[in-house]
This record gives sequence, C-alpha cells and structure tokens, in this order.
Amino acid sequence: MSFFAILIALLLEQARPLARSNLVQGGYRAWTVTVRRNFDAGKAHHGWLAWTMAVLLPCAIVLGLFWVLLQLIGWPAAMLWNVAVLYVTLGFRQFSHHFTHIRDALDAGDEFAARQALADWQQVDASEVPRSEVVRHVIEYSVLAAHRHVFGVLFWFSIFSALGLGPLGAILYRMAEYLSRAWSRKGAEGLQAPTSERLQSAAAKAWYVIDWLPARLTALSFAMVGSFEEAIDNWRVYAQRFPNDNDGVILAATAGAINVRLGGEALRRRDAAYGEEGADAQWESGSDSTPGREPEMSHLRSVVGLVWRSVVVWLLLLALLTFARLLG
Repeated sequence: MSFFAILIALLLEQARPLARSNLVQGGYRAWTVTVRRNFDAGKAHHGWLAWTMAVLLPCAIVLGLFWVLLQLIGWPAAMLWNVAVLYVTLGFRQFSHHFTHIRDALDAGDEFAARQALADWQQVDASEVPRSEVVRHVIEYSVLAAHRHVFGVLFWFSIFSALGLGPLGAILYRMAEYLSRAWSRKGAEGLQAPTSERLQSAAAKAWYVIDWLPARLTALSFAMVGSFEEAIDNWRVYAQRFPNDNDGVILAATAGAINVRLGGEALRRRDAAYGEEGADAQWESGSDSTPGREPEMSHLRSVVGLVWRSVVVWLLLLALLTFARLLG
C-alpha cells in the first residue's frame, strides 16, 4: 500500500504542486510559534519538552485519523489519507521552479536575474556572486532540498508504514526539519522574545539524529547512479569539512558523482527573513571545497539527472519490496 501511495502522491505533486504558503504550513507554523511562546523557558528540559510538544500533536492527529479510517472504512480510505499526507509533505515542485528560473536566466546570459532569483529563493545576499558560484550554490541548495523534500520523507514514511503506523514518518521528518530551521536563530518566526540556546540545541540535535540515516542513503543513491568511486571517495574524505555533517555527506557524494567542485564561502543571509521559507542549506559558515571541475551549466543538467535517476532507484526498490510482501 505504501508504494502505491507514494507513486500517486508523486504524480499529483508533479501535476499540481501545492503552493509553498498554504493552510497546512500556516497551521503548523502557528502551532510551533504557540509552543515556543509557552514552553521555551531556557532550561535544557524545556527545550526538549517544547520540541516534543511541537511534534507530538501533528503526529498524533495524523496517526489517529489513519487508524480511524482504517478501522471504520477500510484500507482504501487509509491509503487515500496516506496520499494526502504525502502530497502535503513532499515538495519536489516547491523548489524546482526556483532551479528552473535560475537555470533559464543563466542560459539567457542574464546573470543579474539569476542572482536575484537565488537571493529570493534562499533569502541571501547574492548581488556580487560570480556566475560559477551561482551555479555552485544552486546545485548545493537543490540537492539538499531534494533530499529533505523527497528522499528523507520517503524513507521515514516507508519505515513507519511498514510498522503499521501509516504516514506518521512523513510528518515526523518534515516537522523535525522545519523546527531545525524555525528555531535555529533568535529572531525566528517573528517573536519578540529570543529563542533560547537550549531550544535551538534540542531542535538541532533531534534533526541530526532523525536525518542521519536518510542523508547517508541519499548519498549512497547518488553514488550508485553517478560516478560511484569518486562519490564514495569524496564522502569518506570531504564530508567532515562541511559545517553540517549530514549535509556534508550528501554534498560530498554529489560532488564526486558529477565531478563538480562544491563547498566554499557561504552567502550572507537576510536575517529578517530567516526561519520562514528559505534556508534549505542552513549554512552557518563556509567550508573547504571538494575537488572537481568548476561549476558550469552542464552540471545543472547533470544534477537534475542525478536526482531523477535516484528517485527511480528508490521507487524500484520500494516496488520490489511491496510486491515481495504481497507475494509472501
């Protein structure tokens, strides 16, 4: 059932992508603001209590509805609920139009428009970024967005679905990712009271643990469909040089898989907008560069192929596991 729910949700998301600012996102943003306002008292246990509360209620609602539908109506209704949750949590098309806009601007030789599109996408200052660095940042942001909006969601959805917990994994993963961004700086979410360091730490640690295995499976899939030896070698040697270990694994493997230089100086953020829609890469500082060719337009086409081939590999694997379970 999980494979068919994933396939239908992916097709729906491609045909009619959900707007990034929607009622569901607005609802859990308001919920996290309420939780932070009432539970962030500055102590270590307050940080973990706030994180648990912010994640627990959405997960409980999603799981409760899944069980009610399964028991009262049957598996078709439960599968439709799985599709609905995946449709909301998957976000392939939520970032792909940014990628396309920047790529088209660079193809047309309009570097100003490309820089502006990059700045609007990630809420950064890209006014003086050279062309090759625009390409590099687009690749980095795009592969991390693909991981967080697609591969990570699919992984945890499949695990919890196999355990009979329906779409719980998809909500857990996306909530953890959102909280790691929304609570990562003092001015996040428009609250006057600053986010305590304890709350920031709890959100970051929880996200690191939840994303540890999906990040490595995404990197492995990139290696499998790209240049395997170079991707694994980069993973082994360069992953630790990135500010975030999980992100570093993905970026190092990507660099090797398509032979491109990634890593380097970070872009300065527009602080007022942080914590809302941008910040997919969440750079806190720069990093050492990986070996590889200077980023160029051909690498943008290569990274699109890398991501789509990986999606196909994941779907084939899920299909095999589903049919094996049905036959067994």
